[in-house]
Amino acid sequence: MTLPVFPVLLGQGFATKSPIAASVLADHSSGRSVRTSLYGGLYEFEVGFDGLAADAAQYPGLAAQSLQSIMGLYLQCGGALGAFLYTDPNDDGATNQFIATGDGTTTQFKFMRSIGAALDPVGYVTSVASVTLNGVSVSNWTLIAPNVLSFSTAPAAGVLVAASFAYAFVCRFLDDSVEFENFMQNLWAAKSVKFRSVRQ
Repeated sequence: MTLPVFPVLLGQGFATKSPIAASVLADHSSGRSVRTSLYGGLYEFEVGFDGLAADAAQYPGLAAQSLQSIMGLYLQCGGALGAFLYTDPNDDGATNQFIATGDGTTTQFKFMRSIGAALDPVGYVTSVASVTLNGVSVSNWTLIAPNVLSFSTAPAAGVLVAASFAYAFVCRFLDDSVEFENFMQNLWAAKSVKFRSVRQ
């Protein structure tokens, strides 16, 4: 599965990131309530671009044709239809990350990452530096895109599976339109580009 990649552009300004979850809550006349989680571990992002160059030379401090890079990604995805990879510069890798405990039977495990006390599934693993079993480096594994660690032999019961790896978020644009403002010759801005991570 090959997905387009959200460009890293010098003209990017602010960014926000909001964890989101969905729950069903039902209150009863007794005062008790029933709560059920539908999902968690997804994120909404909003980024702004203070400067996007429409040509290759007039604004050397910005990436050449950076306007076309972000607008092209949006068109390639068909607005909110298609998915792309977004690398959050503050949340893009894990070192010696606990993934699971072996049971002697299971050979495939989803990559996970720790966020405080929570263990969160990773959307798309871009590279794997090492895999360990009880702290010992092993090589009998393969990465199954987008986010599955597969062993040729199941780790024994009680064995701790860990890895060091890099990852990205699989996202979709939230809207079917994005506003780009031409405020100087060949210089554009996009004040609000919103997108959301999706499950894989």
